[in-house]
Amino acid sequence: MARMAQLIEEAKSNLDAGNDAYKAQNYQAALQSYLISGEKFKLASKNVPNWEKKEKEEMQKSLQGKVDLAIGLADKCMKLLKEKKEGGKQSPPSSPSGGKPSTSSGGDSGGRPSGKKDGGKDGEKDKIAENAESAIVREKPNVKWSEVAGLERAKEALQEAVVLPLRFPQLFTGKRKPWKGILMYGPPGTGKSYIAKAVATECDSTFFAVSSADIMSKWVGESEKQVRSLFTLARQEKPSVIFIDEVDSLCGARGSGDNDSSSRVKTEFLVQMQGAGGDDRGLLVLAATNLPQSLDSAIRRRFEYRIEIPLPDKHARAAMFGIHMGSCSNTLSSRDIDELAQQAEGYSGSDISVLVRDALYAPLRRAQTATHFKMVRDPENPNTRRLQPCDPMDPDPTKIAGRMIDMPDEQAALILPEPISLADFKKAFLSARPSVSKKDLQEIQKFTDEYGVSAQDKESNAERHRRPTGPSKETQTVVMGVTSPLS
Repeated sequence: MARMAQLIEEAKSNLDAGNDAYKAQNYQAALQSYLISGEKFKLASKNVPNWEKKEKEEMQKSLQGKVDLAIGLADKCMKLLKEKKEGGKQSPPSSPSGGKPSTSSGGDSGGRPSGKKDGGKDGEKDKIAENAESAIVREKPNVKWSEVAGLERAKEALQEAVVLPLRFPQLFTGKRKPWKGILMYGPPGTGKSYIAKAVATECDSTFFAVSSADIMSKWVGESEKQVRSLFTLARQEKPSVIFIDEVDSLCGARGSGDNDSSSRVKTEFLVQMQGAGGDDRGLLVLAATNLPQSLDSAIRRRFEYRIEIPLPDKHARAAMFGIHMGSCSNTLSSRDIDELAQQAEGYSGSDISVLVRDALYAPLRRAQTATHFKMVRDPENPNTRRLQPCDPMDPDPTKIAGRMIDMPDEQAALILPEPISLADFKKAFLSARPSVSKKDLQEIQKFTDEYGVSAQDKESNAERHRRPTGPSKETQTVVMGVTSPLS
C-alpha cells in the first residue's frame, strides 16, 4: 500500500512538472516528465495491494487511465518537437489539455489495434513505438564500475565498446571499429545484469533494457514489429546500447518445435543485428544469459565478443565481502576477510550477498533476545551514549534490565547493535549453500572452450605494464610461412 501511494505521488509530481514545462513550451523536458509519469503510474498499477477483486480491478483501471493520459501527452510533445524540427508554423495549444490527448489505445476491449480508419495503422505504429520508448532507462541505476568486484576483462571489453568510442572517437577509424555485439554468459548470480547496470550508469548513451515481456505479443506479427521498432528507435537515439536480459528465451536454437511467431522474432533479430541496409554505427547490442548452449548458432555469431562471467575468484570474493558489509560496524581483520573468501569458494556473487545479509542480521537477533543492556559510546559520535546488549552478569553500573521489544520509544531509539564478528559469519556459513551445480559449471566451461573467452584469463593492466617488452628466448618469427626460433 505504501509503495503504491509513493509511486502515485511521484507520478503526479512528474505529471505536474510536465504540464509546467509544456506551458513554458519546453517540450523536450515535458516529454521526459510525461514518460517518467507514465512509467510510475504503470509501476503503481503493479503494486496494488490484495484488496477485494472488484476494488483492485477498479484501482488498476484508474491507474491505467493515468498511464494512457501521460503517454498521450508525451505523444503530443513528440509531434510538436517533430513539427518544430521540420520548421512547422502551427501554433501549439497553450495547455497540454488544450486538445484531447491521443492515448494510442485504439482497438477492441482486449487491447488489440483495431485497424479501422480512426485507429488505423498510425495508431498501431504509435502503440509499438510507445513500447519501445518504455524500454529506455531514464533514471540511472547508480552502479559504479568500482562496485563491480573482479571481472576485469568484461569491464575492459565494455569500456572499449561503450566508453572509448564516445570519449575518443579519433581512435576508431578505418578498420578499427567498436564491438557491435557482446554476449555475457555464465552461471546465475555472477553479476551479468549488475555489469549492465554499471554500463547504464557510466555511459552517456541511450540505454534500452529489454526482456521477453517487452517483445513478445499474442497478436500475430506484432512481436517482430516490436523488434524492428526497438532497433529503429535505438538508431535514431544513438549512440545507444540495447541490453537483452535472458536472451536465450528470445533467441533459442531454431528447430522443428518452433512455432511461426518465435521463428519470425528470431529472424527479425538476425536481420536487425547484422542485416543489409541497417546502419549499426553507434549501436551496441549487449546480452546476458545463463544458458549460452541453447542459443541459435546464427544469433551466437552476431555476438562478436562472447565473454564468460565466471564464479568470482578469491580476490573478488574478498572484495565482495567488503562491498556488501558497506559501512556496518565490524571487528573483521584483513586476515578474517581472506579466511571468509577462502571458505566461500564455489559461491556466486549473489550467494555471497545472501550470506553477508544473514550475518548482518546476527547482531539484531542478539538484541532481540537480550535481557540486559548497557550504555556505550557511539563509534561515529563519541559524545553520544547508546544502549547495547550485554551479559546479565556484566558489572557495568549503567546496565538496565528489559527486553528490546518492551522498551519505551526514548530508550528504543538509543539501541545500537553490536559490531559484526567472524563468529557471525561462521554461523551464517552453517545454513548457506552455493546455488551453482557442478553440472552447470561443466556446460559453461564446454561453451567457453568452443566459442567464448573467460573474464579471468586476461592479465590486468598493471601486470601488462610490468611485463618485459623485448623479445624473449621463446620468441618465434614467421618467415615465408616457416616458423623458426630466433637466434
